[in-house]
Amino acid sequence: MLAIVASATEKNSIAAAEAPERSKLQRMEALERANQIRSQRAKLKRDLRAGKATIDRLLESPPEYLETAKVFDLLLAVPKFGRVKANKILQQVRISPSKTVGGLSDRQRGELVQLLRSRTR
Repeated sequence: MLAIVASATEKNSIAAAEAPERSKLQRMEALERANQIRSQRAKLKRDLRAGKATIDRLLESPPEYLETAKVFDLLLAVPKFGRVKANKILQQVRISPSKTVGGLSDRQRGELVQLLRSRTR
């Protein structure tokens, strides 16, 4: 029986072939987009804390920059919602704490919005 073992340099060249290296301009553009998204999310969390935005409406039709945000992190921005309450809410609707807003199924999104509306009214 023959065993084929790839050397470290071969593994690196294989990995490099899978993902082409980005140019400095591409890296800078990606960094700019990431910083813009972080700023928008931070403003949104401030608005949630201040009561200027509601979590149920945001989850119902989220802006594009929220698609990759974790649902758990958004819940923590809601007044009177701490880690324990946020985890209980997510468990009730069978959503993982690591689930992103964009990764929610229609069922999960609908149940979560309905539960949050019943709790905030």
